[in-house]
Amino acid sequence: MPWYPVPLGFVFRSRAKSEKDTAADKAPVTDSKQTRDPQAPKGRPTPKRSEAQSQRRSVANTPTTRKEAAKRSRDERRAALEKQRQALATGDERYLPARDKGPVRRFARDYVDSRFHIAEFFLPLAVLILVLSMVQVAALQNIALLLWLFVIILIVVDSIGLGIRLKKQLNTRFPNENKKGAVAYALMRTLQMRRLRLPKPLVKRGERP
Repeated sequence: MPWYPVPLGFVFRSRAKSEKDTAADKAPVTDSKQTRDPQAPKGRPTPKRSEAQSQRRSVANTPTTRKEAAKRSRDERRAALEKQRQALATGDERYLPARDKGPVRRFARDYVDSRFHIAEFFLPLAVLILVLSMVQVAALQNIALLLWLFVIILIVVDSIGLGIRLKKQLNTRFPNENKKGAVAYALMRTLQMRRLRLPKPLVKRGERP
């Protein structure tokens, strides 16, 4: 019988394969689908029914498409604007815009609303002066010009006095609060007619804020 040389690599690979097969046969067979002991701990606490229901509602309410997400965003924005509109009429602090929130801004509004101010009559006076200036009568045009200057001076003087008094009251009542912009906020409110102011006035004329 002829003899053919066998490569050493083949001998070693065959021996290693035989050893692996033997080890696999000796290894214990375990069931991959082991049943869990019902008494064994689950590793996490069982959620309460209310929490589980809340989680289910959250998952159910999650928009699945881009269109649904956009519609929900519009609905939420519309609801927020409606709450803000109602808050401007009732003075509800929870839904007021950021510029109107806080005790300092509330006091500034009440301080303005409790008094008469020349600036709140600026728009009707401006219309009257404009009408007089359009009349082709020199005397009326001169009166309109003088009236215009008189109104401007009164508004400036009244606004300066209001700013000084309000700043003093704010420093006394709210020494530790942020009062930045409160005086300017009040002065801008005086330029609006009382019935058109937002948030709506909550104090009467002459009432102490």
